[in-house]
Amino acid sequence: METLNSEYQAATMPTYGRIDLSFVKGEGCYLITDDDTHFLDCASGIAVNTLGHCHPKLVETLNYQAKTLWHTSNLYRIPEQERLAYRLAQACSLDHVFFCNSGAEANEASVKMARRFQYRQNKPEKSTILCAGGAFHGRTLGMLSATSNPAYREGFGPSVAGFEHVAFGNLNELRNAMNQSIAAIMIEPVQGEGGANAAPDGYLQGLRDAADEFGALVIADEVQTGMGRTGSLFAYQQSGIQPDIVALAKGLGGGIPVGAVIAREDIGLAMGPGSHGSTFGGNPLAMAVANSVLDVLEEDGFMHHVQQISAYLLSRLTEIAGTYPKPINEIKGLGLLRGIGLNERLPAAELSAMLRAKMVLTVPAGLNTLRILPPLIITHSEVDILCDALTACLSEVSNQK
Repeated sequence: METLNSEYQAATMPTYGRIDLSFVKGEGCYLITDDDTHFLDCASGIAVNTLGHCHPKLVETLNYQAKTLWHTSNLYRIPEQERLAYRLAQACSLDHVFFCNSGAEANEASVKMARRFQYRQNKPEKSTILCAGGAFHGRTLGMLSATSNPAYREGFGPSVAGFEHVAFGNLNELRNAMNQSIAAIMIEPVQGEGGANAAPDGYLQGLRDAADEFGALVIADEVQTGMGRTGSLFAYQQSGIQPDIVALAKGLGGGIPVGAVIAREDIGLAMGPGSHGSTFGGNPLAMAVANSVLDVLEEDGFMHHVQQISAYLLSRLTEIAGTYPKPINEIKGLGLLRGIGLNERLPAAELSAMLRAKMVLTVPAGLNTLRILPPLIITHSEVDILCDALTACLSEVSNQK
């Protein structure tokens, strides 16, 4: 393999604050450097590597499909796409699926569908999308406007019209913002980038009730929470509500770029030929892999494992928080999307770097939160490795401060 080259690095646009670390191989829950150093991956490519690295079933599927057919365009029927669409629709108790390549694309398409549906209902005035403070829906110009943090929008000109924000988890504020211009409420059941903030009990049901009262749709942004990450296939399912539209990406492809929008039949039918499209979305290669990811998630006992290991992770993190109450404010999130809310004296990026020095990978998030996003196949012993490293780091911090 070719070694790192500074000239090559200089040619890469500096849109990322990259860590000076690269990997040549992945196995299960580990990423491996060229000197065979193993890092426990509790970042999962930011909630992407659902089944870890080089899962045997995904490798088999990818090898077969790579030798068979990669891309045809959506000018023709794609059997694996139709099969995956049916399976996702059934899983969500919805009807129609559109395939794209990323979470931002899925959220963009969701907004288009909500507005188009209201237009087809002879209600063109219903075009505003109500979003939550702390939300992160993507980096396209439209989704920057749906995202509440102004730092993401700095220098990119005027925001796209038609988006409003209310405090996350505050039903009174949400209801006060409802009016006849609201086409849909877009919500993350757990805010990932915003700091692993789980919706309070009853919040999603109250949001659903408010949407119904004002004739608005509910868009569940499950880009980071979907595909089993929170202990159910979709996080919204734990609240008992039924969204009208579900946006999905990240974990759906297990590492292969794929996004999806799952919608009610009348919403799907409002999107006629030419209303939306994607050159690469739903290609045979991505669809074959995504179907294999779903195959594994649906195996007997798999989701039970996710629920058990999630409970174990939470118990270990709660114990650590009790031992180190000064640097840790709270343990947040749901399932295997966990956040450690830190005191301002310990920046999340600093703690993440300390863990990296102990060969454990994590992801900082908003509100000075350390995000923990391991593959769903993580074991009890690997959770212990993570938590032992975390304990050692916090002990060092306590001794220093």
